[in-house]
Amino acid sequence: MPTYTCQAAPALLTSSRRTALARAITMAHAEVTGAPAYFAQVIFQEVADGSHFIGGAPLTDDHLFVYGRIRAGRPAQMRRALIERLVADVAAAAAVPPFSVWVYLLELPASAMAEFGRVLPEPGDEAAWAASFPEDERERMTSLAQGT
Repeated sequence: MPTYTCQAAPALLTSSRRTALARAITMAHAEVTGAPAYFAQVIFQEVADGSHFIGGAPLTDDHLFVYGRIRAGRPAQMRRALIERLVADVAAAAAVPPFSVWVYLLELPASAMAEFGRVLPEPGDEAAWAASFPEDERERMTSLAQGT
């Protein structure tokens, strides 16, 4: 359900950091929102040197940009807590200072999204939504979060 895209220079997105970042983002989202961990997706995109500019100048520091597309309907306090948790956990997982982490959340209505072949439930209705799947599909979904 939430899809997080992380963009950074190739040297920052090592294999071990990708794994640590994916786990940190997944757990932050699950623990703050209450959504099951198997809902979270994390996608990494490398930004080549000289391809990212801030203030008209090439970005030279190790900055990490996290763009989250999540379901709308959660209180502002929860969104702020999620953003703050993501900044802290992403910084730790990437071994960069919090100053180098940028987080953007875009909220979409659940009715405008489909995953696992079905329109998504409203926040808080995940259990009933998952229970409506055939057992084999439900097991496949929940097995996706085994490593978190």
